[in-house]
Amino acid sequence: MTGIKTTGEKKLMLFSGRAHPELAQEVAGELGVGLVPTKAQDFANGEIYVRFQESVRGADCFLMQSHTAPINKWIMEQLIMIDALKRASARSISVIIPFYGYARQDKKHRGREPISARLMADMLKTAGADRIITMDLHADQVQGYFDGPVDHLFALPLLTEYIAGRVDRQKLTVVSPDAGRVRVADRWADRLAAPLAIVHKRRDPDVANQVTVHEVVGDVRGRVCVLVDDMIDTGGTICAAADALFANGAEDVIVAATHGVLSGPAADRLKNSKVSEFIFTNSLPTPRQVSLDKITVLSMAPTIARAVREVFEDGSVTSLFEGDA
Repeated sequence: MTGIKTTGEKKLMLFSGRAHPELAQEVAGELGVGLVPTKAQDFANGEIYVRFQESVRGADCFLMQSHTAPINKWIMEQLIMIDALKRASARSISVIIPFYGYARQDKKHRGREPISARLMADMLKTAGADRIITMDLHADQVQGYFDGPVDHLFALPLLTEYIAGRVDRQKLTVVSPDAGRVRVADRWADRLAAPLAIVHKRRDPDVANQVTVHEVVGDVRGRVCVLVDDMIDTGGTICAAADALFANGAEDVIVAATHGVLSGPAADRLKNSKVSEFIFTNSLPTPRQVSLDKITVLSMAPTIARAVREVFEDGSVTSLFEGDA
């Protein structure tokens, strides 16, 4: 007989960067494992150093890092951690990115622009990632930028379940804040068996380069409107859409989005808005300056943990969302 046989079993190891360790701890708790101890520090000039304090040789490694602010720092840290795993002889490297940075830059609108979402995928692959697990991408086509398997998770079941338990379904209308989000809103409407409305933005011919008119397509008078989007960044679009709904007779407006980026003037806009509740998942940490009673954060840790288990056990991630997405 030639060669050597081994009876070794597969080993799952979970790692976290420093961007959002709270979510990683929740996922670890759902999986019943501990996070691998990791030494990470910044040098005086801003360079990042990472070293794992356990052997990863032959292990199936899952590395979590959500691309929150300062976004470029945490992306670089993730790339360095992937490289460290590759050079330490990990069996496989699955990168968990609850919020995928640069996903909005998915195509060229004008000449001499980058397609930064594609560049992100190329960097992850070059660093050594074998698989990406992510959530509610801004554009589905970003999945095709990565040369390898991409598991696309959805917050739809979690968010709709919460809405269904909070709102009278007979008065509910799902609303898309602009034409680009109609497909997402349509999934919501099917899931909740609710009518769909759209806030259409158009330019005032008397005001150059500024969107000043919001027209509501659909009946929202006396209805509880749920404005749905994949992310809320500065809050300008969503708050303007909410104002248009109230102006057209909506009884109440609730905003639901997977990713609460909440940068720049978002805190003031959310605070001053007549929206009764903003619902996000914990794909990103809520910024400290955004501390409002009307913000509700739902945990995606159980969904992410189930996806990790399916990948590790060679199961089906799609089965988690059959009939939902």
